[in-house]
Amino acid sequence: MAGDAQDIPRLELEAVIGFNGHVFSGLRVHPDREHFIYPLGCTVILKSLKDGKQEFLHGHTNNVSCVTVSKSGRYIASGQVTFMGFKADLIIWDYEKRAIHARLQLHKAKVEGLAFSPNDKYLVSLGGQDDGSIVVWNLESKEAICGSPASAHSAGHCLTIEYTNHSDNIFISAGNGTMRVWELDLPNRKIRPTECQTGQLKRIVKCIEIPDDDHFFYCGTTSGDILKVNLKTRLLNSCGPRKQKFSKGVNTLKVLKAGDILVGSGDGMFTLCSGPNFKTIKKVQLEGGVTSIAVRGEGHQFFAGTEAAQIYRFGYTDFKEELIATSHNSAVKDVAFPFGSSELFATCSQDDIRVWHAETSKELLRISVPNMTCNALDFMIDGHSIISAWNDGKIRVFAPETGRAMLVIHNAHSMGVTAIAGTRDCKRIISGGGEGQVRVWEILQGCHRLIETMKEHKATVTSIKIKSNDKECVTASSDGACIIWDLVRFVRNQMVLANTLFKSVCYHPEEYQIITSGTDRKIGYWEVYDGSAIRELEGSLSGAINGMHISQDGQHFVTGTVPFTLVLLAELKR
Repeated sequence: MAGDAQDIPRLELEAVIGFNGHVFSGLRVHPDREHFIYPLGCTVILKSLKDGKQEFLHGHTNNVSCVTVSKSGRYIASGQVTFMGFKADLIIWDYEKRAIHARLQLHKAKVEGLAFSPNDKYLVSLGGQDDGSIVVWNLESKEAICGSPASAHSAGHCLTIEYTNHSDNIFISAGNGTMRVWELDLPNRKIRPTECQTGQLKRIVKCIEIPDDDHFFYCGTTSGDILKVNLKTRLLNSCGPRKQKFSKGVNTLKVLKAGDILVGSGDGMFTLCSGPNFKTIKKVQLEGGVTSIAVRGEGHQFFAGTEAAQIYRFGYTDFKEELIATSHNSAVKDVAFPFGSSELFATCSQDDIRVWHAETSKELLRISVPNMTCNALDFMIDGHSIISAWNDGKIRVFAPETGRAMLVIHNAHSMGVTAIAGTRDCKRIISGGGEGQVRVWEILQGCHRLIETMKEHKATVTSIKIKSNDKECVTASSDGACIIWDLVRFVRNQMVLANTLFKSVCYHPEEYQIITSGTDRKIGYWEVYDGSAIRELEGSLSGAINGMHISQDGQHFVTGTVPFTLVLLAELKR
């Protein structure tokens, strides 16, 4: 199969709904004022501010941990995490060509921070806590000039790095008990640090912001205050606010042209405060801790990204928040389309179910159940309800237009509900649980009745598919068995066994075959009539196949694998 894979055309990525709010200062506005730049997974996304069209920079092999843009806008740089003992990639992208300008490797395990020099001559990179070094790179020759440990042995880890606005030779680093101004000595290929004196003050610095004139720089700390330091003398000038500190620490700072400071704090407060005394002028509460602030143009408009994976837009004059992008902020467990429609789809995750418009990627509805995780969901065929499986052992039925709770089945399964499906007549729900039981429920007007419990699986039921005549269903489980059930007599018709933890199962549209996938990376074809194996395909090169779906004509099916989401198209032939 590996040989054949070379001839298969690549599936083009059309759009992504997502924003990683856990990357500090990950949201950037390009100097052309028309594009967002932000990381998501292993990809850097360029998104048009006008029409929302996305472009993707693929090249990283693991999650992107930091991203920055050069002052001219010619280059973008992004760093990634990798496994212990391996070197993490740092990629410089050519913005015009949307291509890799250079791929650089020196830091171990993680690239913590990046900064371009003001004239695009150099890039400075900071390694994570397992690396602890700063390296200066020449953009033209694509080679390292020099490097140095980021902080003294007596100090803690360095967390952030920033270049000054006028000199290609001076940059600043800060972190846990360390704050240094570095000077690049190019003839001797050395960088020389000077410690900034903060007196009795001991702080963990999360972010640095340098105003245009380079006289002072500001540091946001985990203690919720801001330090103002003189860049020439390297001495602490002031510290504030004195009384009301920023709750849960200052995550990100931006200084506006007028001298006012935008502050994003860990409790989700987005604040405009005055430069001289850090006094609050305006503030707005956002959902999730603020981790990024991006200023567009001269500061007439700015954007905030939060840990709840939301992006807000603000105008300077009215300072009113406008939610412009939303997404899940934890693992997406399931996705479902309504029967006969491609316009909408629903997804589920921790705390909520969301309904999206497929064409515009806009969120239409959010159904929240705090502190619970939705493991699976499905639309009933008539489109009048969304059925969902939750880790608290309840089945919840919602109206798809309003999100109103129509029905809750309490104690449906003792170890959480893990799989769910609705029959075509919309009168029954079949659910699977963490304890391995499969249950059939009759849905009546405003109430329910348990019809039957089928106990054959010994572990979590991971997937349920129902035959079109509602008289048969197939369930996959992580006990290594797929069982075909008779839904009239509630007995087992056939059982398929394999040395794997089954993750998903699908009926062929003509319903004489099933296909299965699981942790052994193989796709199995099985006969429904007698459960015999027809054939086996190698479906993934790297990890378990977690999801699978088949087209209505039965010609193709699609699989999703880990650790990387590879999408494979295969033809189904008898």
